[in-house]
Amino acid sequence: MSRRRRAVKRKIKHDPVYKSLLIEMMINKIMYDGKKSKARTIVYNALEEFAQKVKAENLVNAYEKALENAMPTVEVKSRRIGGATYQVPVEIAPDRRLSLVMRWIITNARNKAGMSMKEGLALELSDCFNNQGSTIKKKEDTHRMAEANKAFAHYKW
Repeated sequence: MSRRRRAVKRKIKHDPVYKSLLIEMMINKIMYDGKKSKARTIVYNALEEFAQKVKAENLVNAYEKALENAMPTVEVKSRRIGGATYQVPVEIAPDRRLSLVMRWIITNARNKAGMSMKEGLALELSDCFNNQGSTIKKKEDTHRMAEANKAFAHYKW
């Protein structure tokens, strides 16, 4: 019997401007030290800049499309069998897919040299919308790794 307890998922509210749960999740992931108003300012300004770059009339739909383009569907997990460790490809649950893609976008936006977080986030979202950039490369690398190790798929648990 497993000794792990299942974590209770917190309910988060929609953001006040666009009434979108995904935008509020992005705000929460960008937030440092409880500075939510600063995180909101960064995200809203980045979304406005992103909408201008991709010439989107509906900002929320364009944002969702950018996230959907960058979401991975499979990943590899290490599994130890008989002294050997195998990289086993497994499908990703929808909430984990969303968490991964947001983490990748934020990390790549922070790593853009010589840019503010607002500019980096807008650039990374527009790259995801156009299926290019470092987040899409990360997704493709993850898929490539899973494809290379599909011979071990029967070790799934």
